Amino acid sequence: MTARTTIGKRIALVSIAVCAGLSIVKIVVGLLAGSTSVVADGVESAGDVLASGFVLIGFIVAAKPADKDHPYGHGRYETITGLIVGLVLVFAGIAISMRSLEGIGKPHAVPALYGIWPLLASMILKIVLATTKFRFGRRIGSSALLADAWNDTVDILSAMTAMIALTLTVHDPTRFQGADHYGGFAIGVIVVVTGLRVAKDSSDSLADTMPPSAMLEEIRRVAISNPRIRAVEKCYARKTGMQYHVDLHIEVDPEMSVLESHEIATDVRFAIRKQIEWVADVLVHVEPWVGLKGSLPGSVGLR
Repeated sequence: MTARTTIGKRIALVSIAVCAGLSIVKIVVGLLAGSTSVVADGVESAGDVLASGFVLIGFIVAAKPADKDHPYGHGRYETITGLIVGLVLVFAGIAISMRSLEGIGKPHAVPALYGIWPLLASMILKIVLATTKFRFGRRIGSSALLADAWNDTVDILSAMTAMIALTLTVHDPTRFQGADHYGGFAIGVIVVVTGLRVAKDSSDSLADTMPPSAMLEEIRRVAISNPRIRAVEKCYARKTGMQYHVDLHIEVDPEMSVLESHEIATDVRFAIRKQIEWVADVLVHVEPWVGLKGSLPGSVGLR
């Protein structure tokens, strides 16, 4: 098990425990206080437990070593969990919005103001969780952890929305009788929009979308630092979980032996893996150098 996977699993376990506690408290207090928006926020937190559970499963599966059927490892399962989290958010948001609109126009008691306290606690805890997940998600390159961080960010916004709706309803029940219900609907919309964004980001990784050009330039820089390489012809990278697998085409002196060119390719491979932590492995293709004029467009020539 890698350090990246260990970090991800620990954060996911903490998130499950926190979200489960918040969900129970908000649903119970929301029902006692008669607040639709607080209950809606509690249901959303229950969805967070499911989402973090998927993230945990993704890390466990992704930690399995490469085998005959999965030569690139099992990292893609971690990315798939990010997609699942996005879909969970979309369906949960739709359900929350529909449920919140059911009570509009029907007479009901004014909710109690004490329903605001679990929302305040939720905001504080979710700020801590979201910050932690964004920080470590970017550090270890985890799509699932970043998806869960966006999920927590939604919780902060949804708690704020619920607080505003509840406060308006309590402040002036005559004018803002439906505010509590509309607050729950707004929470659902926020959840749906965020779920679509999370699903798109994860789908991009599964579709082998190239990383930012700055990351590719970092690979090229390490490769061309080898004095025996004349140019870097092509550089492709695809994400497989929390790291990237790279396809690199280098150009060398066409007069050198196969053995020597193989040694250069091996040196480049290990140099990139050592210097760039987000690279899992590199497949190096050796091409004959035909001079700057003969190099393909986009090649990096001699320094």
